Amino acid sequence: MFDEVITTRDRLREIVGTPSHRMAGKCIDHIDDICRRYIAASPYIVLSTRGRDGLLDMSPKGDAVGFVHVIGDKMLAIPERLGNQRADTFDNLMTNPEVGIIFLIPGFPFILRVSGTGQVVRDESLQAMFAIKGKEPDLITAVTVEEAFVHCAKSIARSNIWHPEKWPPTEHIPSYAVSTVAHAALAESVDEMQAMIDDDFDNRMY
Repeated sequence: MFDEVITTRDRLREIVGTPSHRMAGKCIDHIDDICRRYIAASPYIVLSTRGRDGLLDMSPKGDAVGFVHVIGDKMLAIPERLGNQRADTFDNLMTNPEVGIIFLIPGFPFILRVSGTGQVVRDESLQAMFAIKGKEPDLITAVTVEEAFVHCAKSIARSNIWHPEKWPPTEHIPSYAVSTVAHAALAESVDEMQAMIDDDFDNRMY
């Protein structure tokens, strides 16, 4: 169904070329001061893991600016807030410890990318440090950093993600309530599902 499927690295490089030493050499194996400043300014990350079925999961996580804590120069700690109890990331880490993270900073064109291995942990001092409104996270994702680098701004520039005047209309997009009722084949109505979602936001944010 395609004119060509690229199956070798040689053919790939024939098409896209070879990265310059500037791009090839920009990866580091730890969190330095530059990475720390990105992490400290980020309220939103996407964390990728691989499940037992071999499929990749991408879990969005957001909290107050700088919610990911840097422990030394080789480890990050990510609090787990109240959610839907699927625990996909944690379940995945039981089998495959590899993780990838992107750190987004609203209004800022560059992205920090971090790769490494993850563990599901409990730690009294960390849990206490992450407490909000007197509520501590039950679990924390601890990531041992193996690679970090700052991604260029082209994807942000092309998407216009930080330019509200160029955002698409959303009135026609089905709500979370609509999609949940349809995809899970629920007996509840959309209005009933929406009421549950609203209550969850009002009472189970932390």
